[in-house]
Amino acid sequence: MRWPHALPNARQRRPQNAPPKRSPAQPPKQCTPRTPAAAASASRCSKCGRATRARMPVRGDFLNGHQICHGGLVFTLADSTFAFACNSYNINTVAAGCSIEFLRPVAGGDVLTAEATEQTLNGRHGIYDIRVTNRAGETVAMFRGKSTQIKGTVIPVDR
Repeated sequence: MRWPHALPNARQRRPQNAPPKRSPAQPPKQCTPRTPAAAASASRCSKCGRATRARMPVRGDFLNGHQICHGGLVFTLADSTFAFACNSYNINTVAAGCSIEFLRPVAGGDVLTAEATEQTLNGRHGIYDIRVTNRAGETVAMFRGKSTQIKGTVIPVDR
């Protein structure tokens, strides 16, 4: 598969404030979970790019001993959303660090939505904020991810 707006190499990229070059009708394949960890959380990405959105229903087996969603699963949703956002330029990007603040408990049967926003991308380093909300729109967690671009592309580029 050919990336529709492939960058010839990591040094030739759009200016920081330029809108992402992507057709909204055809999101890239990296928006679908490709690993067992991502698939286990049952998260689905509905919008990809510098502003990315993913959802996750809170199943009964996601609850901890207090009968609320285990924080590790909230973290997994936020971290996956962070990964979708920072890899949306089709340059391999990894986490350099991250933190999360849990702000309220999440009940079973709820649906969580994580929205990532790129705060800055300077050279190979980016900072992304991810807000996780419940079905009522209340913020349940805030995640900040710091990214570093490495060699290679997410989707192979035909040359």
